[in-house]
Amino acid sequence: MAESRSPRRDGGKPAGRGAGGSGRGGRPASQGRDQRGSGAPSRRDGKPTDRRDGKPTDRRDGKPAPARRDGKPTTPRRDGKPYEARRDRRQEEGDRTAAQKIYDGPPIPDDVSAKDLDKHARQALQALPEKLADKVARHLVMAGLLMVEDPETAHLHALAAKARATRTGLVREACGETAYAAGKFAEALSEFRAARRMTGGYLYAPMMADCERALKRPDKAIAYDSTEIRSQLDDAGQIELSIVVAGARRDQGQFDAAIRLLETEPLHTKGRGDWVPRLRYAYADALLDAGRREEAIEWFHRTVAVDGNAQTDAEERVAALEKRPQG
Repeated sequence: MAESRSPRRDGGKPAGRGAGGSGRGGRPASQGRDQRGSGAPSRRDGKPTDRRDGKPTDRRDGKPAPARRDGKPTTPRRDGKPYEARRDRRQEEGDRTAAQKIYDGPPIPDDVSAKDLDKHARQALQALPEKLADKVARHLVMAGLLMVEDPETAHLHALAAKARATRTGLVREACGETAYAAGKFAEALSEFRAARRMTGGYLYAPMMADCERALKRPDKAIAYDSTEIRSQLDDAGQIELSIVVAGARRDQGQFDAAIRLLETEPLHTKGRGDWVPRLRYAYADALLDAGRREEAIEWFHRTVAVDGNAQTDAEERVAALEKRPQG
């Protein structure tokens, strides 16, 4: 992949192209004709206007001066440039400071090495120059280390990597993951979409669907449950997608449909994958929404049995349900 460039030194967007130089010049004569008798209206200074409306062109080539798109007059400066091209110095400095802060990113401890990054991830950075790849990799390592305990700082590390390698799919995925962990769902979805365009894969489809659900768009979350997308996911990814889609079904009041979808997954597995407690918890929640309280309590208990890392609050849920009388 091509190396991305660092932020502009001026830190901002190019100055907007306003109207071209309208130039100096007088007003058109009301009914004048030039001395050659051409019939073209003339200016008081004797120069032809060469415009049908009789207004001066103020251009050496005789063509009409370009106007601003918004139709407002362009007041010329002495140097012939429109005033709108000039930006306030404090604004430029502010933009430059903000962009540079993102580019610099949070500090990285000296003992963090690019070699701490996964081998396959390092291979994704091979198209970058060595020193640049090393810096990007170290920011990605920090993003991974901090994503659970400090997702906001992790996201800042990912953004620093993005500022250096914006066209690298791995970096955009990291930005999406950290934004997702920080609860920035619209931003996460945008980054995941960018990564998908670069890599062509749907590895993060469950997270993308969950972002749609968090943004109150359950119908768009359900749309991810397609044969094309599922064919690109491993078993764990498909289970995670089912959990999210079932949640979207529940958001729409389709409780039985949510239950049926979750029942197609290995609820009774003896495995200890990270997805097992989440799957059972989602199933218990769907049963509770459908009014099947006793079954829900049973599956919350089953969730507690496999949730050694306390990924869910199943223990608190079952305690509250057993304490509260039915009805």
